[in-house]
Amino acid sequence: MSEQTPLRSRRSRRASGKAGRSAEPGQNLHLRVPYITRKIPTYDLLGEESLDKIEATADRILAEIGIELRDDEESMRLYKRAGAQVTELRADAWNIRFEPGMLREILKTAPARFTQHARNPANNVDIGGDAMVFAPAYGSPFVMDMDNGRRYGTIQDFQNLIKLGQSSPWLHHSGGTICEPTDIPVNKRHLDMVYSHMRYSDRAFLGSITAPERAADSVEMCRILFGADFVDQNCVIMGNFNTTSPLVIDGVTAAGIRTYAAAGQGSIHLPFLLGGAVSPLTMAGAVAQCLAESMASSALTQLVRPGAPAILAGFLSSMSLRSGSPTFGTPEPALGSLVMGQLARRLNMPLRCAGNFSTSKAPDGQAMQQAMMSMMSAVQGGANYILHSAGFVDGLLSMSYEKFVMDTDMCGALHSYLAGIEVNEDTLGFDALAQNGPGEHLFGTDHTLRHYETAYWDSGLNDDQTHETWSEQGSADYAIRANKRWKDILNTYEAPVMDDATDEALREFIDRKKASMPDAWY
Repeated sequence: MSEQTPLRSRRSRRASGKAGRSAEPGQNLHLRVPYITRKIPTYDLLGEESLDKIEATADRILAEIGIELRDDEESMRLYKRAGAQVTELRADAWNIRFEPGMLREILKTAPARFTQHARNPANNVDIGGDAMVFAPAYGSPFVMDMDNGRRYGTIQDFQNLIKLGQSSPWLHHSGGTICEPTDIPVNKRHLDMVYSHMRYSDRAFLGSITAPERAADSVEMCRILFGADFVDQNCVIMGNFNTTSPLVIDGVTAAGIRTYAAAGQGSIHLPFLLGGAVSPLTMAGAVAQCLAESMASSALTQLVRPGAPAILAGFLSSMSLRSGSPTFGTPEPALGSLVMGQLARRLNMPLRCAGNFSTSKAPDGQAMQQAMMSMMSAVQGGANYILHSAGFVDGLLSMSYEKFVMDTDMCGALHSYLAGIEVNEDTLGFDALAQNGPGEHLFGTDHTLRHYETAYWDSGLNDDQTHETWSEQGSADYAIRANKRWKDILNTYEAPVMDDATDEALREFIDRKKASMPDAWY
């Protein structure tokens, strides 16, 4: 893809002095990057024989059971033209079967690594290979905070969460549906959501996927923001598409995938698998199904436009067998995410999986324990795009303001973890011990003075003082500190600069689209 030029960059408003600064306290600025380049190896859980068995089972699923495609005749024709076996089930529904190896051959044209461009070129992200991108959680109808409790999300909440993300140096991507703004009609809210990402962040973002015409609106707004020629040649937006498990691709999803691919834009292909409900309880079987569904969905992009960016994905979850409720942040799906990393590398495709998952109803110890279990599987497994990196509670039904900043703090720690250990004459520290000799402290040595600002990650939220000092200062626990933190961030937030003419053109487009249709609330 071509180098991004500074399109629409005229500074017609006074530049904010705060927008480019770290909003996190601590001595961590040396870790700030537009995306992480991992310096530690991935953890390969399974051997080649086991991986071969999983791939063979995925091939059997695709060849013997097949994928049901609903309500999208154009996608059916594309699969059929590529050599799939198509059987009509009923009007507007087909069973699509793929010979072993067919989808892998189609997916060879999908890029192993690509750049998603941001309106600020300094925030462009690479997705694939050794690049890793953190983005906020996605899709919750509710929001919660310690002051106002749990409630339906609004456009103000949506924009607040974008601002929190933009203000954190430890996220790299603005995300997509951070929460559902339920105070705007269903058929119009995508316009406000995409505009909010464009206006209140200068990072890359996701567009609408709830209807093909809304996907088209998202791409068209990007043409206004970046310029039509630039969008035709570069990835500037992505859609996050779910298959309908088990083994179904619905027409809205298929048409949306085709819309993004035809425009040369990226897409994520995610089965949401709940063990025992829509996938086998056993993790090996769930991973095989996940691979089959994601490959079938991803392949559609290459049938529309070879070379269109596509991300293999997996959302693996366990279930409470007592209640039938989903459980998140448990060990078995974490192991499955490690295996998905191995399978993605064998396919030479970027991967999205896991994140800071939790079923806790509050930003508490359970929330962070489950989050770390899940997030570490993405980090160790080699995921390239981690969507649910901040805010996820309540089994994804709610976005928590407090957990959002807790999670971004954790993401800061992961920047340091993924940087690995550098071994050279300086870092080995011989001179630190030699300067004063045995029995002498190292506080004032030249080596300590050179490294004291960068040797250790410094949390923006942890309290590492003595108990006495902590008590004297009010005994504020982690959640209370997080509550204060997000409020401080929003109170000092200033939006990144946008060209006036571009902003006006976007608003005119939104007004025109909204005026063309009546409100729909479901």
